[in-house]
Amino acid sequence: MKHARILIVDDDTDVLTAVRLLLKQQVGAVITEHNPEQIPALLTKEKLDLVLLDMNFKSTINTGNEGLYWLNRIKTAKPDLPVVMITAYGAIDLAVTSLKQGAADFVVKPWQNEQLINVVSSLLSKSEPKKKESAPGADPDFIGESTVIQDLRYKISKIAPTDANILILGENGTGKDLIATAIHQQSKRAGKPFIKVDVGALTESLFESELFGHKKGAFTDAREDRAGRFEAANGGTLFLDEIGNISLQQQAKLLSVLQNRQVTPLGSNTPIPVDIRLVCATNVPLADLANESRFRKDLIYRINTVDLQVPPLRDRGDDILHIARHFLRKYAQKYMKPATDFDKHAAHKLLGYHYPGNVRELQYSIERAVIMAEGEILGAEDLIFSPIEQTATAIQSNHVGTDKHNLVELERITIANVVEKHGGNISKAAKELGITRTALYRRLSKYDI
Repeated sequence: MKHARILIVDDDTDVLTAVRLLLKQQVGAVITEHNPEQIPALLTKEKLDLVLLDMNFKSTINTGNEGLYWLNRIKTAKPDLPVVMITAYGAIDLAVTSLKQGAADFVVKPWQNEQLINVVSSLLSKSEPKKKESAPGADPDFIGESTVIQDLRYKISKIAPTDANILILGENGTGKDLIATAIHQQSKRAGKPFIKVDVGALTESLFESELFGHKKGAFTDAREDRAGRFEAANGGTLFLDEIGNISLQQQAKLLSVLQNRQVTPLGSNTPIPVDIRLVCATNVPLADLANESRFRKDLIYRINTVDLQVPPLRDRGDDILHIARHFLRKYAQKYMKPATDFDKHAAHKLLGYHYPGNVRELQYSIERAVIMAEGEILGAEDLIFSPIEQTATAIQSNHVGTDKHNLVELERITIANVVEKHGGNISKAAKELGITRTALYRRLSKYDI
């Protein structure tokens, strides 16, 4: 507590004063701010251990959900930074929602001073273990010792210390964002900002403003100057998720910035130099990105100095059980349930499932099982996998043909999928299939792939 640095963001100056006076004898530093728009700059400038954030501000933007908006911005920039939401009694439901979106706790106005001190003290005492858990070995996507995960760890250890641009490839739910975080944490920029942007979700009108920033008056709702994500990530790492989903027009704008290493905010003629390490991710196979009607090749080369393929969960063998037990412990503690392990039938079911939704699907399945289970040991009947994923898989399976046990057809489809996954790299495909390059070439010829 004595060395902790706490940021309080609230547009009520009385609240800022009260909290500062209460905590200044308890912690190392108390930083107060009434304007939430200053949060990105403070996250970059200050080394913070905890944030106290109001749920509602006077701004007309995001009315009623301002706290959730800024909570998301904080957790994107600093995933390990604990955030405590400050809410009025009538907004407790919204505060509970904030817990689901990453808040560490919430306090209700007017609070008891002792209660607030206890909340802050408890979170600060847990902050060090939380940072350790965020290391790659403790993330569920890194748990286990399968060959594919050991190979991925080795590649990250080699490329993270460099400044090379990295493209992370993999199916939805495999944890590409956690890979990006691990790369940043093991890089020379670890102490600098890590900014994540889901560029696939940005509309044409928001793309430039969000990434490059804007000046006051640049468009109707531009009420003040705003730094873009490139500028916010200056000195650190910029992670562009779902890069494969942006339009050709957006690609051209992004390429220009990457080539010139400078951004020009909307409404300005003055370029701003930026120094960032770029990490991108997509669930689109590299072979599909190579289609110039969909993606510019010059941009692929710019973002893809090194590519990392994140393995699907079905390829990770016994790691599945280790990850499942990780989530079992997590949700048993969260929901105060007695569940401690899986019986042999449940373990067999976990290992035999194909996980089209990958780690994300396993996580939600274990959470449901813990909630519904009655005893300490979970059985196969407690495990219900996502009907959403099963429906999608059923649709895909219709392309295989009516005879699902046709081994020749299954072999052809498996080989075609693995070769496509590795972008036509025969050596990598053969290694994953467990056969020699010569044997793979024979099968490619046999099936006319």
